[in-house]
Amino acid sequence: MLPENPLRKAREKYLPILPSLLQQIDNSAWVNDTHTALGNAEIHALFPLTFGQPVLRVQKKESVENRLMRVGVVFSGGQAAGGHNVITGLLDALISLNPESRLFGFLEGPEGIIKSKYKELTKELVQPYRNQGGFDLIGSGRTKLETPEHLASALNTVESMQLDGLVIIGGDDSNTNAAILSEYFKSKNSQAVVIGVPKTIDGDLKNMHVATSFGFDTACKIFSEAIGNIARDCLSAKKYYHFIKLMGRSASHIALECGLSTQPNMVLIAEEIAENKKTLQQITHQIADVICERAEIGKNFGIILIPEGLIEFIPEISVLIQELNHLLADSSIDKKEIFNKLTENSKESFASLPEGIQQQLLLNRDPHGNVQVSFIETEKLLIETVTQELKKRCKDGKYTGKFSALHHFLGYEGRAGFPSNFDCNYCYSLGYTAALLINHKATGYMCCITGLTKNPIDWQVLGIPLTSLMDLEWRKGKKKPVIKKALVDLGSKSFSFYKQHRDAWRLGDHYLYPGPMQFFGEKQLTDTTSYSLSIDV
Repeated sequence: MLPENPLRKAREKYLPILPSLLQQIDNSAWVNDTHTALGNAEIHALFPLTFGQPVLRVQKKESVENRLMRVGVVFSGGQAAGGHNVITGLLDALISLNPESRLFGFLEGPEGIIKSKYKELTKELVQPYRNQGGFDLIGSGRTKLETPEHLASALNTVESMQLDGLVIIGGDDSNTNAAILSEYFKSKNSQAVVIGVPKTIDGDLKNMHVATSFGFDTACKIFSEAIGNIARDCLSAKKYYHFIKLMGRSASHIALECGLSTQPNMVLIAEEIAENKKTLQQITHQIADVICERAEIGKNFGIILIPEGLIEFIPEISVLIQELNHLLADSSIDKKEIFNKLTENSKESFASLPEGIQQQLLLNRDPHGNVQVSFIETEKLLIETVTQELKKRCKDGKYTGKFSALHHFLGYEGRAGFPSNFDCNYCYSLGYTAALLINHKATGYMCCITGLTKNPIDWQVLGIPLTSLMDLEWRKGKKKPVIKKALVDLGSKSFSFYKQHRDAWRLGDHYLYPGPMQFFGEKQLTDTTSYSLSIDV
């Protein structure tokens, strides 16, 4: 057997920095913030028992009642670096509050709650997972807890285990599950509280309080290293255009952050394309224009970043996807009959796409009813449409360069790597926050840490009512309460910064090479936050 990876062991020894408000947690208490987070009136009707709760804020008190607690924790959805630190923070906090407290991990995601599959998480068991990537300690899953049977099974599990609290670590859909469970438990007079933790590399779980979800920082650093490496190869060989699709689901947060980190020739921001109602043909022309302009100055190479959710924002494709979602929500429909049920405009849009993309658009939706955009090869679609456009321009004498394209997809490699120091500290603090909310018997809250660009010692600690983040959206052909995805704000400082510089990056080769994420050494190397977080504050 090979010797153990020394980096894994060294990272295990890293001691995350806690906000001063969470140090000596037995003297940390919640108080009502200065305002109540209300939210949508329609949501009030669906969540009468948990709607209208106050925002909570941690402050220090001399005497706080600390309970012996039994708590369950579950990972929901895709992996994001730092998840294990939420668990270690949660466990350490529970034991600090009362040494007799116990933590249980539900196995393979929310299905573990339904089927009562779990294991106790002791200090000895979790020790090797401190500051490590992945969710492999207990696994994850995408089962959505929404049917009456699911809710009843979850309540039965929680009651039979005599849990005081359930912590759901997940993205917008998973935290929607947390809100639904907390309302259901309360309606059944259960004493168990439900707490959500904001997880997703996509960066689309953010609001006026939550500045970023955990995992985003690490994923962007991993992707940016790869983009920088590709850019250096590109500048060395000077013969390829690299079309790099980046994971991130609907929002373009990762594409924007990686663009700021590496300064490629072009970053397609899906939200801007939707704002300007650009068609697939117009996007193709936009890319072809850059390639032609660079060819005129002898440059037949470049870097183009593409958010994976781009295809959902192209107006004619967006309408097509909405129609397909509605049709595919009917499980009895034959996929061969779907084309005939589309509107005329959508038939035209569907027919114009390559057969491979057509098939990808018809793939089964995820359990939350979302298009699985990571399976749609948008980068290949754009290479194909740009190639045809350049051939046309060449024939018309408007392009004399050479076009050779390579495609890449950066996604899964960014989800389970060693978490950055930022994500280690952030996640550990979120775990502590969850324990403190359960000790306070607060239910239907999301853990929130603010002031993230400051020294972690100075971070502030909040509890945000989940219902205040919710809205109604069409899912699987029905209106359902969900936590709204936060898209790139075209009025934000980070997007404005990109707009100011993109013309220079378009023709110049101003590539940056971030290199590998650093864990040891000077703080300016190890403890940096994302560009977009730093700029937008």
